[in-house]
Amino acid sequence: MASGAASAAKIGWREWVALPALGVEAVKAKIDTGARSSTLHAFEVTRFEHHGQAMVRFQAHPLQRNDDYRVIAEAALLEERLVRNSGGQTELRPVIETLVQVGDAVWAIELTLTNRDEMGFRMLLGRQAVRRRYLVDPGRSYLQPLPEQPRLAHD
Repeated sequence: MASGAASAAKIGWREWVALPALGVEAVKAKIDTGARSSTLHAFEVTRFEHHGQAMVRFQAHPLQRNDDYRVIAEAALLEERLVRNSGGQTELRPVIETLVQVGDAVWAIELTLTNRDEMGFRMLLGRQAVRRRYLVDPGRSYLQPLPEQPRLAHD
């Protein structure tokens, strides 16, 4: 085992994560080391400009089988990238950068946006996001605590 790897934090093959900058308090994510990039279920994706910056506005249903709860978010558009989906088809997806929270750890990741309505998970956390941060235990789930939301000053 590589030095330092023995002390690395572990995550299971699925974990609850948060996307605090997008207003997503909790979404069940599949940890997918076979996928290079991370992706989030998004629909009604609209590209626009704000003060010369390319932006994207979208909606998400972060909770599986709950279409009543939705989050509306905006983020700077980094680029559009060709990504091969699980069916082997290549699609052009918007890419944003946002914060992800797993347990108490928060860091920036690139996230592609696509419709994952028919998929088992509303989010995939790809290998670039977990690289050098976690060891993945494929036989376990939810090894990290549910992300706690920071209390607002007026709470």
